[in-house]
Amino acid sequence: MIHASRRLILTTLAALTIAAPAALVAGDETAPAAAIDKPAPAFELPGIDGKSYKLSDCKGKYVVLEWNNFDCPFVKKHYGTDNMQALQKKYVEKGVVWLTICSSAPGKQGHFEPAALKTMTTDLKLAATAFLNDADGTVGKAYGAKTTPHMFVINPEGVLVYAGAIDDKPSTNPADVKGASNYVQASLDAAMEGKAIATRSTPPYGCSVKYAD
Repeated sequence: MIHASRRLILTTLAALTIAAPAALVAGDETAPAAAIDKPAPAFELPGIDGKSYKLSDCKGKYVVLEWNNFDCPFVKKHYGTDNMQALQKKYVEKGVVWLTICSSAPGKQGHFEPAALKTMTTDLKLAATAFLNDADGTVGKAYGAKTTPHMFVINPEGVLVYAGAIDDKPSTNPADVKGASNYVQASLDAAMEGKAIATRSTPPYGCSVKYAD
């Protein structure tokens, strides 16, 4: 009887141990909703141009989401070499909607007022469709954006087809841009040619997104 009781207790504890993480995930309101092969989370954000941008308005087009913090050295690497701007220009000209998003909270690194951002984006020759403000971090958390940059590619059906790093050189060295395998470019080129995307998810690299405490 003692052995049977011990087996019952152990079995019950094991079941609780397995069930607990699922319950935590289900109740975690900050858990990202974005997942490869699933519809990208809907959102509407204000642009520094004074316009409002909805993901639903981009239906029928490829969309790139680029998480940004101009004070981050990893971001500076890609903007200082014009690598990010060249990618933006290339694909916007092909009809891609490229949305650069900042989720830095007020008082945190990378947060600037729209007037300052307008000057910065002009000086840097930003070629994205729009620069969006996500100061409360709602959209960043919905996508699970962890770093700057953190890149997402959405297909014309609104499905997420790539998420992760911009390339395979996780450094702040501008010299590493040359010769790097660019995952965003590879994903867009393959998808737009009707081919399978070889690498669909990678660990992002860069500075942590400066969400509100």
